[in-house]
Amino acid sequence: MLTTIRKNTPGLLVCLLIAMSTSFLSENYGGPQLLYALLIGLSLHFLYLNEAVKSGIDFCAKTVLRLGVAFLGIRITFADIGAIGLNTGLMVMFAVAATVALGFFLAKLLKLSPDFGLIAGGSVGICGASAALAVASVLPKTKENERFTLLVVVGVTVLSTIAMVVYPFALQLLDITALPAGIFLGATIHDVAQVVAAGMLFGPEAGDVATVVKLFRVALLLPVVLFISIFFGAEKSSQHLGWGSLRLIPIFLLGFVALSVVASMQILPSSVTQSIGEMSRWMLVIAIGAAGLKTNFQELAKLGWQPVVMLVVETVFIAVIGLIFISSSL
Repeated sequence: MLTTIRKNTPGLLVCLLIAMSTSFLSENYGGPQLLYALLIGLSLHFLYLNEAVKSGIDFCAKTVLRLGVAFLGIRITFADIGAIGLNTGLMVMFAVAATVALGFFLAKLLKLSPDFGLIAGGSVGICGASAALAVASVLPKTKENERFTLLVVVGVTVLSTIAMVVYPFALQLLDITALPAGIFLGATIHDVAQVVAAGMLFGPEAGDVATVVKLFRVALLLPVVLFISIFFGAEKSSQHLGWGSLRLIPIFLLGFVALSVVASMQILPSSVTQSIGEMSRWMLVIAIGAAGLKTNFQELAKLGWQPVVMLVVETVFIAVIGLIFISSSL
C-alpha cells in the first residue's frame, strides 16, 4: 500500500494543483470550473508522458472520478424528488430516456460507435460532464472512448454555459412565470452549476424550482448508468436479468444510493453533508483535470464533426421537450 501511495502521489499532486488553480480562476474571473480544469489539463498533456506522474494521473481519472460520482448522492433526498410533482417527474424521466435513446440512434446514423451515443446522450440528458464521466466509466476502456468523453465534456460545458445566459432572458421575453421557467431550466440545462446560475438570473423562486428539478435529473444517473452497465458495459451480462446481474452494479453507484438514503434520513449535520458535497465537486474537478492531462487537442480533432452535431441536436431536442411541457401547463 505504501508503495502504491508513493507511486500515485506525484500525479495526484499535479491534478490537485490544477483543481486549485481552476478554483482561483472561477472565483476571481468567473466561468465554469470544470471547463478550466479540462483546458489546463489539455495544455499540460506533456506531463502525462513522464512516468513519474502517469500512475497518479490514471488513478485520478478512474478512482477519484468514481468516488466523486458516488459522493454526488449526498445532494439528493427523497423529499427533493417528491417535491417536483408527478407530471414534472414523468416529463423529466421521459426527456432523459428519450435523449439517451436519441444519442444511441444518432451515433448509428452518423456511423459512430454506439458508446459515443450513450456518453453524449447521458451527458445531455442527465447532468453534463459528471454524467459523461459516469457513463464512460462503465463502458469498455478504449482510447476512442476516452477522447470522445473529453470532447463531450468540452461540448456540454460550452453549450450549458450558452444556455445559462440565453434561456433565462428568452423565458422572460416570452412572459413565462417563475414556476414553469424553473422547471424548464432544471430540465434542459446540462450542468448543475449552470442550472442554479440560470435560475437565479430569472429569479429566486425559479432558482429553487430549477435546482430541485435538476437534482431529480441527477438522481436518474443511477438507473441510467446501471442500465448501460448491464446491457452495453465492459462486463455486460450474457444471462437473463436476475439476482445474478446485481454483481454488475458498479460499487460507486451503490455508494451513490447509500449517500442519497443518508441524506434523506437527515442523520448527518448539515455541515457534514455540505462538506461531502463539496468533496464530490473537488473530486470531479480533479478527475476532469486528469482526463485532460491524458489527451490532447490533436486527438480530439480526429473525432471529426459528427460528435458536435450530435451534442447540438440532443441539446435542442431536450429543450423542445421542456418547452412543450411548460407550454401545455400554462
